Amino acid sequence: MALRLAVQALSARSLLSRAETTSPNKPPSKSNSKQQSQRPGAPAAAAATTSRRRLATAAGAAVLASQLLPPVASSAAGTFDLRLTLPEKSSEEAEAVVRTHARNLLGVKRFIDAGAWRELQAALRASASNLKQDLYAIIQARPTGQRPELRRLYSDLFNSVTSLDYAARDKDEVQVQEHYGNIVSALDEIFAKIM
Repeated sequence: MALRLAVQALSARSLLSRAETTSPNKPPSKSNSKQQSQRPGAPAAAAATTSRRRLATAAGAAVLASQLLPPVASSAAGTFDLRLTLPEKSSEEAEAVVRTHARNLLGVKRFIDAGAWRELQAALRASASNLKQDLYAIIQARPTGQRPELRRLYSDLFNSVTSLDYAARDKDEVQVQEHYGNIVSALDEIFAKIM
C-alpha cells in the first residue's frame, strides 16, 4: 500500500513538472534554449533520468517505511491507532496515588526551610509532574458540570507551582513562602471537591 501511494505521488509530481515545462504562458529561458540548441535530445533524457531517480527514491522510502512501521492486522487495515490519546492512568489508579503525590509536593517545605533552592526546584518539578497527571485523569473522569471549577483550581495550583519555581530560582524567600501557601490552599480546595 505504501509503495502504491509513493508511486502515485511520483506520477502526479512528474505530470506537474511536465505541465510546467510545456506551459504556453511560460517563456523559455535563455539557458534552456542554449541547451536545446546544443543537445536536441538532452531535455527528454534529463527528465527521464530525474523521473527514474524519484521513482527509485520513493520505492526505497516505501520499503524502508514498511520495515520500520509495525505490521497492521488485516482487519485493522486503513484504521487509525488512537491509543496515544488515552490517559496514562485511569481515574481509579490516579485516585489511589494522588494523595501520595500531593504529600510529595508538600514535602518540598523542608527545602524551603533549609534555603536549598536548587534542590527545591528539582523536588518541585519531579513531584508536580506526577501530581499533574493524576489530577488531570481525575478531572477528566468527573461529570461535565464539575469540570470547569476543578480545571480552575487545577490551573491555580500549577500556576502557583510555576511561580514557586521562579521564586526559588530568584532566591526570593518571601515569594517562595507566599506561593507555597497558595499551593497548600489550592490542594485543600481540590481535595475537598474530588474526595
